[in-house]
Amino acid sequence: MNAADVRHILDCIGEMFPDAHCELVHSNAFELTIAVLLSAQCTDATVNKVTVDLFQKYKTPEDYVSVPPAELEQDIRRIGLFRSKAKHIQKLCMILIEKYGSDIPSEHDQLVQLPGVGRKTANVVVSNAFGVPAIAVDTHVERVSKRLGLAGWNDSVLEVEKKLMKRIPRDEWTLTHHRLIFFGRYHCKAQNPQCQICPLLDVCREGKKRMKRSQVRKDK
Repeated sequence: MNAADVRHILDCIGEMFPDAHCELVHSNAFELTIAVLLSAQCTDATVNKVTVDLFQKYKTPEDYVSVPPAELEQDIRRIGLFRSKAKHIQKLCMILIEKYGSDIPSEHDQLVQLPGVGRKTANVVVSNAFGVPAIAVDTHVERVSKRLGLAGWNDSVLEVEKKLMKRIPRDEWTLTHHRLIFFGRYHCKAQNPQCQICPLLDVCREGKKRMKRSQVRKDK
């Protein structure tokens, strides 16, 4: 894929989703970190339903560690893997209190050392809370990148991230991350992508295959 094709993709998704943004509701870096941790294998919509009450009850790391684990589990029970996530949250909060003055560290290397915080979560936090350009690869970004040929079918999540960082201008990383998520969540869906009306069909290998199969079925 050449630079002109990449520019074409970025411009198209930019026109489709000019206002793409982080859909996890939060008011500070701490809330964002908790929300992203909760969002693993869970939709943003479900997380937002839980955090609307959670963030009223728990405002600081001290609040989270002051309750029994069972109480926190109950408060996030609608979230998948809620027991392990409750443990991670309380361990994470203890570290914040002991090492960082109850603040979320702004460095990527420090964030990934926190319980329940992987590379994707750290990228979301540094880019949205601290304004550091980053591309977080979630299931939507991975799927769309591979379908459009921005990454290889067999690439790992880290390889997808590195290829996107290489092909996309650094000052567009964060916004492109949001736009790829919106494109994957609302248009290029996992099961029923809207290939027939997609402005990127001309550069999408997956879309061309799907349209060809659809035409073959019609011809029969």
